Amino acid sequence: MAERAAVPIDYRFTLANERTFLSWIRTALGLLAGGVAVHTVVVEHWQTDFRAALAVSCLVLSLTVAVGAYLHWRRIRAAMDEGRPLPGTVLVPVLSAGTAFVAILACAAVLLH
Repeated sequence: MAERAAVPIDYRFTLANERTFLSWIRTALGLLAGGVAVHTVVVEHWQTDFRAALAVSCLVLSLTVAVGAYLHWRRIRAAMDEGRPLPGTVLVPVLSAGTAFVAILACAAVLLH
């Protein structure tokens, strides 16, 4: 079996991939903080059902974004190492839909309070 020639790595792209990963992780941490804050701070103001649904939604979305960020970073790194085209990501539509869902829950909680 013939060995493949090593693809020269442009470190600017590697660092850009890491910066993108860190941006996704900051987003996940923000969602995590939001979920914890809703669960602990909004205790007296909203109905328990809305508060729990909103907190859990933020926490699940945080976990999804964090795991997705790692998987995306790893796929991009492998593609760069192998000289393949860079794959797309499903994180953008997942985060958009998840954020819309959280916003709808928050609006319903505020309006029904």
